[in-house]
Amino acid sequence: MGVSLTARQLVELLVDPGSHLDWDEPADTEPADAEYRASLARARRRTGLDEAVLTGTGRIGGQTVVLIASEFGFLGGSIGVATAERITRAVERATAERLPVVALPVSGGTRMQEGSAAFLCMLRITAAVQAHRAAGIPYLTYLRNPTMGGVFASWGTLGQLVFAEPGARLGFLGPRVYEELRGVELPADVQRAETLADRGLVDAVVAPEELREVLRRSLAVLTRVAPAGGPGEPLGSDEPDGPARPGRPGGSAGSGERPDAWEAVRRTRRPDRPGTRELLRRTAEELVLLDVPGGRDGALVRALAVLEGRPVLVVGQQRQAGDRERPFTAADLRAVRRTAGLAEQLGMPLVTVVDTAGAELSAQAELDGIAVEIAHCLTTLLSLRTPVLSVLLGQGSGGGALALLPADRVLAAGNAWLAPLPPEGASAIVHRDGAHAAELARAQGIGAYDLAAVGLVDVVVPELPDAAEEPAAFCERLGRAVGVALGELSRLSAAERSAARALRHRRLGDAIAP
Repeated sequence: MGVSLTARQLVELLVDPGSHLDWDEPADTEPADAEYRASLARARRRTGLDEAVLTGTGRIGGQTVVLIASEFGFLGGSIGVATAERITRAVERATAERLPVVALPVSGGTRMQEGSAAFLCMLRITAAVQAHRAAGIPYLTYLRNPTMGGVFASWGTLGQLVFAEPGARLGFLGPRVYEELRGVELPADVQRAETLADRGLVDAVVAPEELREVLRRSLAVLTRVAPAGGPGEPLGSDEPDGPARPGRPGGSAGSGERPDAWEAVRRTRRPDRPGTRELLRRTAEELVLLDVPGGRDGALVRALAVLEGRPVLVVGQQRQAGDRERPFTAADLRAVRRTAGLAEQLGMPLVTVVDTAGAELSAQAELDGIAVEIAHCLTTLLSLRTPVLSVLLGQGSGGGALALLPADRVLAAGNAWLAPLPPEGASAIVHRDGAHAAELARAQGIGAYDLAAVGLVDVVVPELPDAAEEPAAFCERLGRAVGVALGELSRLSAAERSAARALRHRRLGDAIAP
């Protein structure tokens, strides 16, 4: 694709009409080198700008943000000392005024005419961005075509969310430099935005004309303050179709149909059963679906959402595409950890949704470190300082399910189940055949109500009798249960949550120990 929109064109496309306010002061320094001075003069005449970046404020859907937009027509959007100072001041002012930043880089990297001084200015910008992020204020980036070198390797990719222009060339090493050093051309798809998104390095590929709405929805989640809420009534206390609340280990799972364990397994495998995406689409007040490894054909769903009035980050498993099970990969697990880190940085709850036939089982998965990634997921979620809520939506098989289950609360759909292996696999181990799958499913206590009875699940959300037959009503019930659980967790301090989480996991399984 060609060069991106100009800085002013993109800003005008994004902000509410008439809301842009320019922050820039005229550049007042001139280089000693005559040729460089002439290049700057030509760039100024051509672009109408005095530097390769413009900064200021604007409103996106009524939300005031700071915009930092590079101009590729000005010496390839390169970063010199004056450019870096302008960007740094804008970020620092945004931090002082507690305003979100939307950075719109397009650049060949460091300005070669200024050498090492300009190169090291990437540290200046990065320090300002780090302070902004540490203050818990949103910093979002949109990588345009092209974004290369030190810009890509610093403030361009430090967004809590990193969006990218379709087809944009994004990378550290310029193609001409690569060809000069290696004597061959760099494959074009290596540095494409879509390639990076497929590897979990970019959160979403978004066309410029769609960017305003994506930013509006993202900011609506990221800048929203969760309601304080009082103690409130437990959801379903007076409703026959509310979630059953089991109490602590050894308590009752409450009322509701207790499906046969094997029948429950069969129900969770129905291709028309609501999955994570359908649950979010039916329950979220605001929703931004983020890109994931493998794209829409992959097994992971990542999203920013507002659920029952509360902003959350969601990572969930999408178990099936048609009649094909989607295995959970090492790349998916790395994306889970990245999302968990983002939740902690922003101080937002993390909601995990478990619905998987298991982690990928292959030679490639072993080489990719699937077991190591599961272990790292467990430690990441166990140590997270923000609230973690896990929803056992359907199938909960093996390490792929276990990786998303460390949580402060666990909700389960009435037909959901959790086991080290699918019943057929367990039968193969115990009986050396798969014919005893139903018998083992019943004997192992894998169903949601059995798990609740021994304290492994906190709340069971009934299915009447099958979520596939009442998707709207079921998703509504589950959404309300999620809201209640998030409200309960929000009333605990971080120290209280941490202590309760440690005690919870120390006691898991005690009620069924011999």
